[in-house]
Amino acid sequence: MSNSQAARDIDTSRPHSARMYDYYLGGKDHFDIDKQAAESVAAAYPGIFVCARENRAFMHRATRVLAREHGIRQWLDIGTGIPTEPNLHQVAQSVVPEARVVYADNDPLVLKYAERLMRSTPQGRTTYIEADANDPESLLNAPELAEVLDVGRPVALSLNALMHFVTDAQDPYGIVGRLLDALPSGSALALSHCTPDFDPPTWEKVTAIYTGAGTPVQFRSQKDVARFFDGLDLLEPGITVGHRWRPDAQDDNAATEQQPTDAEVSLWTGVGVKP
Repeated sequence: MSNSQAARDIDTSRPHSARMYDYYLGGKDHFDIDKQAAESVAAAYPGIFVCARENRAFMHRATRVLAREHGIRQWLDIGTGIPTEPNLHQVAQSVVPEARVVYADNDPLVLKYAERLMRSTPQGRTTYIEADANDPESLLNAPELAEVLDVGRPVALSLNALMHFVTDAQDPYGIVGRLLDALPSGSALALSHCTPDFDPPTWEKVTAIYTGAGTPVQFRSQKDVARFFDGLDLLEPGITVGHRWRPDAQDDNAATEQQPTDAEVSLWTGVGVKP
């Protein structure tokens, strides 16, 4: 699909999760209807801005750890969302310039801005696939993936704030399992997932807002998030709240005096390596 076609296909009649996330991060790639829905979420859960920021910070740290400490040179990032700098490939290539990254999403607005994701280092490669996480076979069989990634060598599967948009009826564990099955030993899963564990009544309201806007969601407990890592070797500190996963001096909020509360973040995160 061309960018002009993508622009024509953008549905502005109802809010979209990727554009709402852009609003939470302070971006400009959203419409009034997305802002209204996002502000409804923020009225119920003021921590949503903290949650979005900490989700990005976790992605940055997990990417750096996998590049520096585990020799990862390839990433498959599904549910990419609207580009927000630094993007995953910029983080990875700042550590290893030869890093290769395949982005995948099925939102026309993301496709419209996909050229932002193509600005690789000369040594590395990036590409964008229009694909649905609910159809892992089509994603894995996309020719663009084979052109950029060598699936005979370790790949980091990056699923940031994605799987809570995949309900149990859509077989989320089967989807992640199929993706990991296609990757060799030494590959990794980096995953973040919103949770109701710290404030169930608030997250019931958030669920109602998203579902009412036409986006089914299923926020999961720590135990249910841990299931995504079955069979993997979890890196320390295991499944933990986003801002507590390997905090370092490069964090976006490292210089702030007051750390967010677990309830504000409400995001389980983890990284596991395939034996």
